[in-house]
Amino acid sequence: MKKYSFLPVVFAMLVASCVPSKKYNDLLAKKLRLDTDYAECQDSLNANKTKNKQNKDQIGSLNDLVKSLKEDTTLKAEQIARIQKLLDEQTATSDRLRKDYKDLLANYSAESNKNTANLAKKEQQLLDLEKSLQLTRSENEKLLTDLKEREKRVKELEKIMKQKDSAVVALRNSVTDALLSFKDNGLTVNVKNGKVYVSLSEKLLFGSGSTAVDKKGEEALKKLAGVLKNQPDVNVMIEGHTDDVPVAKNANAAFSDNWDLSVLRATEITRILAKEGVKARKITPAGRAEFSPVAEGKTAEARQRNRRTEIILTPKLDELFKILESE
Repeated sequence: MKKYSFLPVVFAMLVASCVPSKKYNDLLAKKLRLDTDYAECQDSLNANKTKNKQNKDQIGSLNDLVKSLKEDTTLKAEQIARIQKLLDEQTATSDRLRKDYKDLLANYSAESNKNTANLAKKEQQLLDLEKSLQLTRSENEKLLTDLKEREKRVKELEKIMKQKDSAVVALRNSVTDALLSFKDNGLTVNVKNGKVYVSLSEKLLFGSGSTAVDKKGEEALKKLAGVLKNQPDVNVMIEGHTDDVPVAKNANAAFSDNWDLSVLRATEITRILAKEGVKARKITPAGRAEFSPVAEGKTAEARQRNRRTEIILTPKLDELFKILESE
C-alpha cells in the first residue's frame, strides 16, 4: 500500500514560512486520517471484489442447476413414457394369461394331465408378472413424485429469477426517470450482469483534479438518493475512475496519484448519498484509478470517457442463494 508523500513538502513549507506548530500538527493529523481512509477503502474494495466474484459464481451455479433440472425433467418424462408403455404391454399380457388360465380350467376335465403342468406354469407366470407389475407401478409412482418435486423446484427458481430481473428493470426505470433531466450531461443508466450501472461523467460531478462535487452533480446525486433510500434491498458500490494522465503533484499535493483521486471522489459521493438518507452500511466507495477504462487509446475523447464515476446498484440475492444451498 502506498503512503501519502506530501509530509516532507509540508515540513519544508512550514520551515520556510515559519508556520505555527498547531497548523503543522493539523496537517499531520489530516495526513494520518487520509492514510487510514485509503487503507479502509482498499480493504473494502478487495472485500467487495471477492463478494462480487462469489455472487457471479453463485449465479452461474444457479443457472447451471436450472439447466440441469430442466434436462433431468425431460429425461424423467421420457423414462415415465417408456415405463407406461411397458406397463400397458404387461397389463395386456396379464389379461391374456388370465384368459388362458380360465380356458385351461374350462377344459381341465378333458385334458387333465396335460393341463395340470400348463396350469401350474401359467399360474407361476401370472404370479411373476403381477409381482413385476407391482414393482413397475411403485417405480413409476416414485418417478412421478420425483418429477413433480423437480418441476416445482425449477418453477421456484424461475419465479425468483424473474422477480429478480423484474426488480432490476424496475430499479433501472426508477433511476432513469429520476435522472432524466441529466441525460445530456454525460449520464447513462444500463443493466449488466443483473446490476444497474449509473455512469456519471467527470464534467457532471467534478472540476479537473478536484474532489468537490459541483452543484449540478450534487443535484443529480440527491435525485438518485431519493430513489435509493426507498430501496432497502439494494447495495451500492461507488467506483471512481480516472484517465491515464498522472496527477500533477506540484499542483495538488493532496493526491499522490490517480488512486488517491479516484478513491477520494468516490468517498465524497458516498458522503452526499448518506447525508441524503441512503443507509451508509449499504454503500461501498472504491477507486479504480485508470485501470478500468471504457475507451482504449490516448485521444482526448477516450480520456474524457474514462474520467467518470460509476454507481453500481446490486439487488440482494438471498432468496436465490437459499434455494441453491438447499440442493
